[in-house]
Amino acid sequence: MLELVLYARPGCHLCAETRSSIEAYLSERRDRGLETALLVERDISTDAAWERAFFAEIPVVEVGDSRLTLATGPARLRRFLDQALGVVVAG
Repeated sequence: MLELVLYARPGCHLCAETRSSIEAYLSERRDRGLETALLVERDISTDAAWERAFFAEIPVVEVGDSRLTLATGPARLRRFLDQALGVVVAG
C-alpha cells in the first residue's frame, strides 16, 4: 500500500486540521472502492533534519515523489491527493 506522509508537530492546529481532512478523504475513497494510502504521521520535532527542512512549511504532505507544503485548505489538499493517488471520474 502506498504511504501518504504527513509531516507535522505537536500543538500545530493547521496540522490537526490537515490530518482530519486527509482521514476524511481516505475514508471517502474507501467508501467508493478506490485505492487509498496508509497515513503515516512524522513528528518533525523528533528529527533535526525534518525540523530544519519543514519547520516553516508544515503541514507538509508527501505521496511518493509528490510533495505539498503548507498543506492547508481542504480543496487544495484534495486536488493534490486526487493527482497523487489518481482520481476516477464517474460518468
